[in-house]
Amino acid sequence: MIRLAYPVCSLLKKDNPMKTRSVSHLLYANHVNMGGLLVRQPFPTQNVQQIDPFLLLHHARMKVPEHVNPKHAGVDPHPHRGFSPVTFIFEGGVHHRDSRGNNATVYAGGAQWMHAGMGVIHSERPPVDYIERGGYQEIIQLWINSPAKNKMDQPSYFPLQAEDVPQLISDNGNVVLRVFAGELSGVKGSIPSLRPINAATLQMSENSNTSIVLPQHHQALIYVLNGKISLDGYGLVEGHHAVYFKKDGEGISIQAIEQTRILVLSGQPLNEPVVTHGPCVMNTQTEILEAMRDYQAGKMGMLIED
Repeated sequence: MIRLAYPVCSLLKKDNPMKTRSVSHLLYANHVNMGGLLVRQPFPTQNVQQIDPFLLLHHARMKVPEHVNPKHAGVDPHPHRGFSPVTFIFEGGVHHRDSRGNNATVYAGGAQWMHAGMGVIHSERPPVDYIERGGYQEIIQLWINSPAKNKMDQPSYFPLQAEDVPQLISDNGNVVLRVFAGELSGVKGSIPSLRPINAATLQMSENSNTSIVLPQHHQALIYVLNGKISLDGYGLVEGHHAVYFKKDGEGISIQAIEQTRILVLSGQPLNEPVVTHGPCVMNTQTEILEAMRDYQAGKMGMLIED
């Protein structure tokens, strides 16, 4: 953990104010039904199909039924190919198992980052001690596209617990920046990515403020889980909204009107064709058909949950 003797916002020199990015789209996270699970989805939408390299964002908070065995709750085994499904855990935990032999439970404050590569089958269940931890799960799942040259790599899986996430804390404790991947405000995340990606969370107390410098060539967005913020140069943004920024400034400046939690993302665009079908993301329709064939032929392995 890195603790500063000054607020995060003072990392910027006052005599050299940052030119903030302007807002391209404000995206409300409507409810969608994903196989019986009700999740919020700010994108893709009809207006914004993707924020290259970010393909999809789902935010869910749900109570796990106490009468259901955790081995049968959550998301059943399913395949992926060609992208990275990433899960940030804000409440409860997620028990991940996959056809490559990975088996880990990550709790609140942590994340699990999987490169699906050529194909993997995985399940995401509540932890066995979910009742002792309050009985709720709150997660964000983010789909990050993989470069064409890496879509058929061997899969990999990186679980990161809360205590292992590098973080930056303002002197008064009102702003906490936690970096999972990439580098923001001088803090380097420990999860490797296939393409330059910055992924972090912000926890801000009421009336606190911060500024974050972002690579000018990156696409950038934030998702506000709860509370209210004011963006410099734009104004009020409430919870359950994503903000997609233009590439016309050095970063973003945020003031928390209420206590709030924010996911901060930026990434170097791939600028490659995207063809999707269910849980697979490739570059051509032929590659999608090959993925479905390989899954049915068992080439992505098998996951038998005991």
